[in-house]
Amino acid sequence: MPIDKIFKDDASEEKGERARMASFIGAMAVADLVKSTLGPKGMDKILQSTGRGHSVTVTNDGATILKSLHIDNPAAKVLVDISKVQDDEVGDGTTSVVVLAGELLREAEKLVTSKIHPMTIIAGYRMAAECARDALLKRVIDNKENAEKFRSDLMKIAMTTLCSKILSQDKEHFAEMAVDAVLRLKGSTNLEAIQIIKKPGGSLRDSFLDEGFILDKKIGIGQPKRIENAKILVANTAMDTDKVKIYGARVRVDSMTKVAEIEGAEKEKMKDKVNKILAHGINCFVNRQLIYNFPEELFADAGVLAIEHADFEGIERLGLVTGGEIASTFDNPESVKLGHCKLIEEIMIGEDKLIHFSGVEMGQACSIVLRGASHHVLDEAERSLHDALCVLSQTVNDSRVLLGGGWPEMVMAKEVDELARKTAGKKSHAIEAFSRALVAIPTTIADNAGLDSAELVAQLRAEHHTEGCNAGIDVISGAVGDMEERGIYEAFKVKQAVLLSATEAAEMILRVDEIITCAPRRREDRM
Repeated sequence: MPIDKIFKDDASEEKGERARMASFIGAMAVADLVKSTLGPKGMDKILQSTGRGHSVTVTNDGATILKSLHIDNPAAKVLVDISKVQDDEVGDGTTSVVVLAGELLREAEKLVTSKIHPMTIIAGYRMAAECARDALLKRVIDNKENAEKFRSDLMKIAMTTLCSKILSQDKEHFAEMAVDAVLRLKGSTNLEAIQIIKKPGGSLRDSFLDEGFILDKKIGIGQPKRIENAKILVANTAMDTDKVKIYGARVRVDSMTKVAEIEGAEKEKMKDKVNKILAHGINCFVNRQLIYNFPEELFADAGVLAIEHADFEGIERLGLVTGGEIASTFDNPESVKLGHCKLIEEIMIGEDKLIHFSGVEMGQACSIVLRGASHHVLDEAERSLHDALCVLSQTVNDSRVLLGGGWPEMVMAKEVDELARKTAGKKSHAIEAFSRALVAIPTTIADNAGLDSAELVAQLRAEHHTEGCNAGIDVISGAVGDMEERGIYEAFKVKQAVLLSATEAAEMILRVDEIITCAPRRREDRM
């Protein structure tokens, strides 16, 4: 019996060289795919789904692009994963992480062909990554004590993040919004409290930040349109039991009057419930489920504003914002925490009426209303803004910042090169390769801007040999520029995450020497 009959018919395996080739090529292909979105002059991609409705997404966000791809290559999936993790963890740098990992593998492939064992490469990469991280730590700037400086740092970080996105035209405006929103959070990284409402119409410039809370609902008929000093009860309870529901209810009666009696009893029950709710001394009642017209009428008579069907996220956020808790039983009013706000009123945005709660208890929440020409623009604007918010909220906690524009990569590359010269043995080749991979990021930024990358990177490298140099690639003027003057900053946390995730992913793919694809399960085997 031949050896390859161990597996079933359809299973296939790739061994040694071929397996490694397959994983290298897959990973590099993915990296090249998102490479063109890197940097301020990066391009967008259109993703069209083949499912129902052929939905179209136009995006520049590395994680969004990779998430939507159906990839067969196992190594490429690892890269998709790291970009997802980067998105969840720090929000920005999703493209850089994939590009860096792809470059590390490209360098590793050259080393493997010149007969250096993958484990040696991995050991070298490990040393290089440590060295690169220390190099960054030496050069971080931390302005946590000085509030004004820190705020300007945050503004610069936000503008740098938004540079490569659709919002780059109005980046000052949006950076201001993002910084305000994040500073209101006072250090929590819970972005739930920042609500983003998308309303088509107007231009991106009409977007604004509102310190209150906006609920995407209309105010019911015959109810007060405006309430001052509101006491709000946020509830999740059924307010639709005052009629006998025709479907699903089986009631045996001998005459119609009995049905009326049952309805009467139901109505009484409802009335009791409403009175219990009113006993809390509230003047605004927000319910997650629907409210029938009879209880609505009772609320309107009592001068209470009743809002039904507030979607779940909306209601949780409303509870967070006003300081109330979501109640579902109303028997003991003293134990329920009510929410408070100074004013509830109806506002118009575009064509829609919304309910606006202002003067909120927790100053931590706010709403950002995005306007834009179409849904695609709005979706992309929301993704970009979300990236900026993530980065800022992480930076508020870990206030170390670095310069941007390829500066950190050059700093790391220089240190790593020096380490390579000191290291004896084969590892030094791997360490040198690591430094080449780092330089690929400024190279790509320059390439995407249509500049002569080889020339610029060589200039950068020369400049970085002087101590305390701030040179990076200035895409706008197309030359090497001073990043500090340009105000191009990045968060240290983002860079660190990029460096470490990319190294680990590359390491994981390097360890592969065999790919076994199992056979699809057949139907007839079950007989």
